Amino acid sequence: MNEVIKVGQLAKYYGKLPAADNISLSVSRGMVFGLLGANGAGKSTTIECILGTKKADRGCISILGMDPQEDRKELFQKVGVQFQETNYQDNITVAELCEVTASLYRSAVDPAVLLKRFGIADKHKSLVRDLSGGQRQRLFIVLALIPDPEVVFLDELTTGLDAKARREVWKILEGLKEKGLTIFLTSHFMDEVEALCDQVCILKKGSIVFYGTVSEAIEGSPFEVFEDAYLWYTEEEGQADENF
Repeated sequence: MNEVIKVGQLAKYYGKLPAADNISLSVSRGMVFGLLGANGAGKSTTIECILGTKKADRGCISILGMDPQEDRKELFQKVGVQFQETNYQDNITVAELCEVTASLYRSAVDPAVLLKRFGIADKHKSLVRDLSGGQRQRLFIVLALIPDPEVVFLDELTTGLDAKARREVWKILEGLKEKGLTIFLTSHFMDEVEALCDQVCILKKGSIVFYGTVSEAIEGSPFEVFEDAYLWYTEEEGQADENF
């Protein structure tokens, strides 16, 4: 099956306010797909509905051909998730957290291999609370990859990492993509989006304002740089000038 994620006319309302309005998208196997937008644009709501942690008011959603609500237990074994705001018990070591996570899955990757790949193998005996922000971020990516997923959702995956560490993570993800892993990510770093994403979807106030490749986004705007084009689609640049 080539189509890993399919969303058709997804809608989610809070009262009369549309947090996600008529969202349709498709993600093929081995693709890196970026869901972009300013804070409050509807990214989190859209992802939560796709994952089935929130019930959409309208629309059709499937991951790996399964319904994320009805088939949650089966999908749990095949989908990795890393959220930026993740709360784990602080009084547990990195190794213990990885072991507990691995025990939840039928076909888990050896956590030691992932910890080494992401450069934090030396922290396996450290308490989670003692990790730096960048180390915690890398750990969260490791936890998302432990189930050896077919698709992984990554939220602001390199926040808190320095430039060298960010590029190292990009290289690892590109390698995983080559092996067939499908990656659905959000990011506020446009250089990251340019480097990784095959397709992007830009949201504004819960609606899609652009869907396509980075080059197509630039071509459809008055600008030659993707970050400028992104700000034009979301009108963040104008808002920032008004608030100055």
